[in-house]
Amino acid sequence: MSRAPTLALAGYGLATGLLEPLAPGLLRGRARRGKEVAERLGERLGHAAVARPPGPLAWLHGASVGEGLSLLPLVEAIAAARPDVALLVTSGTRTSAELLGRRLPEGVIHQFAPIDAPGVVTRFLDHWRPDLGVFVESELWPNLLLATHARGARLALLSAQLSESSARGWRRAPRSAKALFGAFDLIMAKTPAAGAVLTGLGARVVGVADLKFGAAPLPADPVALDQARAEIGARPMVLAASTHPGEDEIILDAFMPVIDQPGAPLLIIVPRHPERGPTVAALARARGAHTSLRSAGQQPGAASVYVADTLGELGLWYRLARLAILGGSLTPGVGGHNPLEAARLSCPFVTGRYVDNWAAAFDDLWRVTGEGPIDGAHALAARVAAAVSPEPPDDGAAALVSAHVEALDTSAREAPTRLLDLLP
Repeated sequence: MSRAPTLALAGYGLATGLLEPLAPGLLRGRARRGKEVAERLGERLGHAAVARPPGPLAWLHGASVGEGLSLLPLVEAIAAARPDVALLVTSGTRTSAELLGRRLPEGVIHQFAPIDAPGVVTRFLDHWRPDLGVFVESELWPNLLLATHARGARLALLSAQLSESSARGWRRAPRSAKALFGAFDLIMAKTPAAGAVLTGLGARVVGVADLKFGAAPLPADPVALDQARAEIGARPMVLAASTHPGEDEIILDAFMPVIDQPGAPLLIIVPRHPERGPTVAALARARGAHTSLRSAGQQPGAASVYVADTLGELGLWYRLARLAILGGSLTPGVGGHNPLEAARLSCPFVTGRYVDNWAAAFDDLWRVTGEGPIDGAHALAARVAAAVSPEPPDDGAAALVSAHVEALDTSAREAPTRLLDLLP
């Protein structure tokens, strides 16, 4: 049943409608700065790039890389149980679009998410006519959600968690919060604490389903895995996963003291943004390290540092590493990256202390192992040296973490069953 908007929601709709004519110019400016894909700006304005398939359609949305990838188990579950249902996945960032383009099953449509302006939302919904909308977001878009609900689509909010600033804003407009959350047929919170916040805002939370759990291990192409294993051989390898500017230098400095150690240890650096590959390689060469670059078609060979500046291959390197250093955590500003990707593959890992975006996951895993973040460059160098030593320590913590994550993955698989119940 459609609900009349509150004054605040009506005002939001009016304001976004008045600003909507500015959207094309703003998007073109973002495209010039590399923040949008220029040839796909029409999708952001609600113009579909492909035809809608016939029959029922389930639409799943995750804003960025983490949320988008967390949708994959849901997509696979719906496709397996209901092959008659067309699947549309939307996301909002360039990197998420690139990764989803590689990872989505054949036949699943990807589009960039429409901006939350009334005319754009109308165009988007007129074309796609979803029967089910599934959102994995920490921020909510009123025009999009309320318009989808008004058309009779069932709505689900999974892995739900509001940022503190967003929660404060909704507390100042309790009637609007209740109206917005009331549009959802299913809400499952990311954590019990997140559920309590949502319930206080009038949401009907039915359980906990953190979609970072429930995912399959990162894939690895078997041919590429066999080739990399043959290239590396028995050499001890440390992986620096998803690094950002300022971190590569720290990691390289931690590795350089062991570069000539017996066994010819190898450092593989996977920059979060592949276009940084040549820059990272230059940093390694400036330190005297024999360096190879994957985007140039080179293999690890006899290199001491190998820059794997490619997308979608972390699963390959996690399977071969003695230790993974998780990027986004050694310097402030990023907030850390997903530790579960390493844990699912039983790869021992370390992280810095700047992990606000994944604090709950790290706290949970640290409770299992009794460990914590590395504290400074000297501690990182010590962990690297231990990992590449001729007799590395037996890392029982990795097995404990892997078993713990598998148990949580199992519990999170309730969400697909609930979604299937919402489909026509």
